[in-house]
Amino acid sequence: MNETDTRRAAVVAEAREWLGTPFHHQGRVKGAGVDCAMLLAEVYERCGLVAHVDAGYYPPDWHLHRDAERYLDRLLLYAREVEGLPLPGDAAVFRFGRTFSHGAIVIAWPVVIHAYWAARRVVWGDATRYPLVGREARFFGVIDD
Repeated sequence: MNETDTRRAAVVAEAREWLGTPFHHQGRVKGAGVDCAMLLAEVYERCGLVAHVDAGYYPPDWHLHRDAERYLDRLLLYAREVEGLPLPGDAAVFRFGRTFSHGAIVIAWPVVIHAYWAARRVVWGDATRYPLVGREARFFGVIDD
């Protein structure tokens, strides 16, 4: 396994450790609470791929009332957009509301792990099924290939 594959495997393994963590807006503590943005920040930080992300305050419903791509603007400080289908360990960002505002970690596309408020925890997801099916998605890489 080369270094890139090792990093991707580490991201997938770390994301799996967060499964079942309760959903908590702006939370970032494994087993205690996390939201979809902080899940990505914590997983990539714990794998040594990004420095600590200080997201500042963000309201839980900002994506319903504004057109500003706050999530993407912040993500692009740490990642680059990926053309085509994502690889394991990449991030998928889905349009919810008016903007791209829901992040997930790709396990093996279309399977992802994400913190979903309606499930009240970090769960497995499938982009071909509810609640992700039909939502526009963009993909981002943090791992250098």
